[in-house]
Amino acid sequence: MVAAMEPFGYWSARAVASAIRSKQVSPLEVLEACFVRADEVEPKLCALVWRNDDDARAAAKAAGEAVVHGPPEDLPPFHGVPMPVKDLTPVAGWPITYGSRAAPPGVSGESELVVEALERAGFLLTGRTNVPELGPLPVSENLRYGLTRNPWDLDKTAGGSSGGAAAVVAAGVFPAAHGNDGGGSLRIPASCCGLVGLKASRGRVPARTLSWEGAVVHGALTRDVADSAAILDVISGPDLAMWYNAPAPERPFLSEVGVGPGRLRVGLVLEAPFGLPVSPACVEAASLAGRALETLGHVVEPASLETPDEFVAAFLDVAGADFGDLDGVIDWDKAEPHIKAARAAAAAVDSMRYARSVHILQRYTRQMVRAWGRDFDLMLTPTMIVEPPSAGSVLAAVHAGAAVDAGGRAGDPVLEVIQMIVMTAGINATGQPAVSLPTHVSPGGVPVGVQLVGAPFSEALLVRVAAQLEEALPWSERRPPLSGARTVP
Repeated sequence: MVAAMEPFGYWSARAVASAIRSKQVSPLEVLEACFVRADEVEPKLCALVWRNDDDARAAAKAAGEAVVHGPPEDLPPFHGVPMPVKDLTPVAGWPITYGSRAAPPGVSGESELVVEALERAGFLLTGRTNVPELGPLPVSENLRYGLTRNPWDLDKTAGGSSGGAAAVVAAGVFPAAHGNDGGGSLRIPASCCGLVGLKASRGRVPARTLSWEGAVVHGALTRDVADSAAILDVISGPDLAMWYNAPAPERPFLSEVGVGPGRLRVGLVLEAPFGLPVSPACVEAASLAGRALETLGHVVEPASLETPDEFVAAFLDVAGADFGDLDGVIDWDKAEPHIKAARAAAAAVDSMRYARSVHILQRYTRQMVRAWGRDFDLMLTPTMIVEPPSAGSVLAAVHAGAAVDAGGRAGDPVLEVIQMIVMTAGINATGQPAVSLPTHVSPGGVPVGVQLVGAPFSEALLVRVAAQLEEALPWSERRPPLSGARTVP
């Protein structure tokens, strides 16, 4: 076995796959080491909510046999690398709880397409990660399993809705974890936990059905840009049976790492929509990244991220409609207060209002994307306008707000939610690609991410520039203390 100086979960997924392929370590040895690390940190994190240890061990043994008896070139790119799946995504033969006490019994009959793609790529699926109930919150906190905590500071949230996924990667349990993003659900936990969170364009990653009019996109939480690019290569389309399909890339996204992007115009956003204040650490993170891009030869100029008031209501209408897909599956009487309120609000939306809301989002998209290529080539923002909130504070706020109609309607986002999603959710509505990069650490010792947003279908350019920033502002050697201490290694 290769002499691991630190847990395999702190390696890149590509490095683990390479070590397996070259027979320096077996898939079972990697898996067992990941389980040991999970046992060490899980009592502190509440990030893994279900494990399939025996099935995973059997799969790892079979993967080891394939390494021994087959030529390396026949192995898939991530052969034998363990990866957990978010508890909102069906896996055939696995239970799915949606982080809810109202979840159905039994197991799923079929896997989501991204799960099948991950398995074809060689990943060993190793269990489920925590989420907010049914997924709409930017924190992975629920009444069924509890609060997922941030490995950098256990008093803070790991973000959401892919917060359990982010916590296990940041803590060195697994080298990468499946997640998805409907309003920032990859980028927000990536920012909170010091990881890379790449949200692909609408239609880039096939799904059996497109949630939120295609605003929800599957992806992964990773340690570096190359892993995010390589995983996008193995899960992306096209899928001619799907309503929306992104244009095929000219070449694999992984091959874009290290390629010069040319001299670009970057729009730097330091002010939040709606006049909301931005934390000094978040302003500094974006400013630091902007200065790094200038040093790299790019032109960085001020820009704004405009969000019309009607966008919020329209986005809620579209997102809320997905609750209908769970009728007959979820026992709504057992759901949490904010879910009941949000579902009631969604049920009050008739078909004509829904169609109007979709058209509002389509017009908003036209308004937004015309700036790319006209005013700038990329947009740079803080990923969030606040540092990671205290664990439990957001869930408490939404439970309290669920019974209050403050001039709007019950189920509307509370301030604590808006502060976390205001820079990210609009990018889901427009379907543009975006990535959160862990370029900064706050004076309090928690990661603060920055977001790069590209024109529609420009993931290749995003990968090129993200890789540049990774080299200019390296983060790969940072490790969380996994305690209440706020020191940065």
